[in-house]
Amino acid sequence: MENGGRDRNEYLFQHLVVMYQTLALQQLGKIINPITGELERDLQQARITIDMLQMIQKRTLGNLTNYEKVFLDRVVLELQMNFVDEMERIEEVKEKEEGQKGEKEPAAVTTDGDVTGKKETAASEHEAKKKKSGNDRRKKSSLKKRSKKASAKRKGDRKKSKG
Repeated sequence: MENGGRDRNEYLFQHLVVMYQTLALQQLGKIINPITGELERDLQQARITIDMLQMIQKRTLGNLTNYEKVFLDRVVLELQMNFVDEMERIEEVKEKEEGQKGEKEPAAVTTDGDVTGKKETAASEHEAKKKKSGNDRRKKSSLKKRSKKASAKRKGDRKKSKG
């Protein structure tokens, strides 16, 4: 009975880790949200989810089997690397946008205390966020349409090959 209970606990622990891993990957925009059917990116929430897994690492230190420890370590490392990739991608996009503007405006402090290379008011920041949100929705909608078209094409190809 003890061995069966241990196997079950190992399985449950792995399942817990995989649940957080899947959630973080969805928040990083790496996998589609099964509820909405869309790619969604929320890096702030992804950071919290990764932090929760790191907290589990610290709180279970010395209480995991070697396999569980290695498994958890690899999941956390993979998520951290994906998080860094997404942050770098955001920086690249910002640099490209700034490069396209050509002129640099004087540095200013934004409403959330960040120093930027351009003057922004609270209203212009809000407008920029709304515009970005609209662009994200259009991208997601476009991805969804392309995915549906590709799926329909595959179905049509299968029908042709059968017929």
